[in-house]
Formats: sequence, structure tokens, C-alpha cells
Amino acid sequence: MTRILGGGELSAAIRADVTARAGGLRESGVQPKLAVVTATDDESTAWYVRSIAKAATRTGIECQIVDLGATAVQNDVLSALVELSADSDVHGIILQTPLPDGVDVTSLRTAITPDKDVDGANPLSLGRLLANQPAFAPATAAAVMALLDHHEVPLRGRLASVVGRSVVVGTPVAHLLVQRDATVTVCHHHTVDLAASTRNADVVVVAVGVPGLVTAEHVADGAIVVDVGTTATDDGTLLGDVDAASVEGRAGGLTPVPGGVGPVTTALLLANTVTAATTLSTTTHRDAGVLVGAVAR
Repeated sequence: MTRILGGGELSAAIRADVTARAGGLRESGVQPKLAVVTATDDESTAWYVRSIAKAATRTGIECQIVDLGATAVQNDVLSALVELSADSDVHGIILQTPLPDGVDVTSLRTAITPDKDVDGANPLSLGRLLANQPAFAPATAAAVMALLDHHEVPLRGRLASVVGRSVVVGTPVAHLLVQRDATVTVCHHHTVDLAASTRNADVVVVAVGVPGLVTAEHVADGAIVVDVGTTATDDGTLLGDVDAASVEGRAGGLTPVPGGVGPVTTALLLANTVTAATTLSTTTHRDAGVLVGAVAR
């Protein structure tokens, strides 16, 4: 029987901790504040940004949505990020994608100061993470690890296969798994035989945005499967990268879509914002990665 590895209980626990920590900051005169920069007329993106804002408000974090509109150009987004990075009242910054055609998201991410880079978007943050230095990991990658820990999935000495090598999920997840002493294989669209690379793994993490890509043939009996995919259909339904019906009964555990990685990701963005507010409001440097990990475990 396949165990459903939901994220609801974990995300609720993280939000409760964030609420308490945010309250403590406010008592000391610091109002935690998250800024989300967006530049699109995509309704699904707008819904997601609104959901972040609502979640932030419920935990006592002020959320500023900087909506630059779908006609924004490179300098509009750059100016907003530079201004927010310099604003002492802002503690966390998220650059939401997609962005308008012609806007280079890669170069823009460097404009987010690492101390406020709560989604681990700046390449400097990723470099620090890979060098085992204090940094915010990309929230989705951190959410994958948090879910595995919450459901007590052993990692040391286990074989793990990561499908996808993006800098926001696949690459950081692979590194975080290596940090936990797993032996990791990274697969991508050039992988000749995907099933051959995944079906011997104890843990399979799929993050490519291709609905139903992973089926029973890709999964070993009893393997833990983490589905990071969220592709929206015309009717608003979210589809994962794993064919859940196919792997049911074969996988030992499977994260649902929706309700798995997503809510934990949002909760960790809030946790990172409170951590950043704490760090920026004190003279004593604190290890952001350790604090976030402590919340998630």
C-alpha cells in the first residue's frame, strides 16, 4: 500500500512556529516584512502571489506585493529589486516568475541581496549552499527535504534519483540529499533511459513540469516518490509529474499534488522571512540554513 506523504500537518507546524517568532519580533519593535515582485497578467501566478500574501498576514508578517504589470521591462524589475534590497523595513524578497518577454530573470536574481533572498534565487545563495556555507536554500528544494524528514524517510546510504536539474529545485535538492549522505543520480531530458536511472532508487524526486512523466516502470517496489510538478490545466486542476494512479500500490510513499510539497514551500518562505528579520535586526550573525532546518525537521 502506498503511503500518502502530505504536507498539511508539517506546513501547519511551521506556520505556528513562524507566528510565534513573528510575534516575538513585533514585541521587540521589528515588523517582519516580505516583498513579492511580480510582472505578469497570468492569473495562476496572481492566485499564488495572493495565497502567499494571505498566509503571511495570518502569521503576522507584512506582505508587500510589487505588481509591475505585464508590460514591465528589465530596468523596471531591476529598480524594484535594488530599492527593496536597500529598504531596511523589508526582510524578505521574492522575484515571482514568469516575467515578460525580453526580461532576463537570471541577471535580475543577482540584484536580490543574499540576506533577504528567502527563496534562494541569487546565484550567490546557491553558491554558498553548495559550499556548505550559511544561505537560504530555494524554498521548494528545502520543502522536499523537510517533507522527507517529517515522514521519517531514511536518507543516509540510500540511493536517490532526482529528475530535473533546474537551479531552483533539481540541483539544490541533489546537493541537499548528498549532504545527508545519500548517493544521488541526477536525470534530465538528455538521459537516454530514464527508467533505468530511477527504478533502483530508494527515493525519487521529480521536478520537470511534465505531467505523468513518471509511471510504475520508473519506480522500485517500496520507493519513496516526491512529486514537485504542478502543471495547471485549463480548468484549474493541478497535475503532478508522477502518474499517481500508475504508481499506487508500487511506491512505498508518494507526495500528493496538490497538498504535498506546495504548502510546505509557502510555509518555509515565511519561516525564512522571519529568520532574515531576526538576523538583520541583530548584530549577532546567525546561521539561516540551520535555523530553517530546525523549523522543518
